[in-house]
Amino acid sequence: MKNESEKRAWSGTIVSIQPRTTVWRYRLDNRTHSHLGYNLFLDGEVNGLAGPFSVAISEKQQQKAQFRIGDKIKGTAWTKMYAVTEYADYYRAGALKVVERAAEPQDAGSPPPYLAPLPDMATCERRGARMLSTSCYKGKCFQCVWATMAAVAIEYDWGVRQKYRFESFCYGPKSCKFYKMGRPRAVPYKGDSPSYDDGCLDEILTEGRSWDE
Repeated sequence: MKNESEKRAWSGTIVSIQPRTTVWRYRLDNRTHSHLGYNLFLDGEVNGLAGPFSVAISEKQQQKAQFRIGDKIKGTAWTKMYAVTEYADYYRAGALKVVERAAEPQDAGSPPPYLAPLPDMATCERRGARMLSTSCYKGKCFQCVWATMAAVAIEYDWGVRQKYRFESFCYGPKSCKFYKMGRPRAVPYKGDSPSYDDGCLDEILTEGRSWDE
């Protein structure tokens, strides 16, 4: 459903930065990941209202600002027009400014969760993603730079209708002790029994890297 989009001013402290990913599913024949930038998760306020929120930014914006966990930042963004295709609360971010840098960079020496360095989109594309259980995503993995909650479009009736949902994925090392795939995911199609993604596509999408990579 399309909503009216409104521009909002916001400010807050970054608590997590994750890849901003969309996924196209078609039965078990295809699971295509597209990488658009990053989602910033913040604790702060939007138009004077306090609370947690998230803002989508581009890869170029992240490369320029080098945001990291603990930074206090501010900017503007727009409410999303299509709630099913964007996980972040706000998108089309602008006027981004670091108000105060975190005292120290995130410690990359004692993962997991992996807090730094933030991967670029080419790295996510090369590594491929595995399904990540929702409980892991919301728990120990939430601050990890390899975790993402993707907006998924399911080709339900080819060329006619799609279904939408959000799914959590991981681009991190296969050896991570926190990782759990979770339950197989049903992929429905009109007039047929659903297929189930039970991890076989994970193996295909990540076959180019070793256990510890």
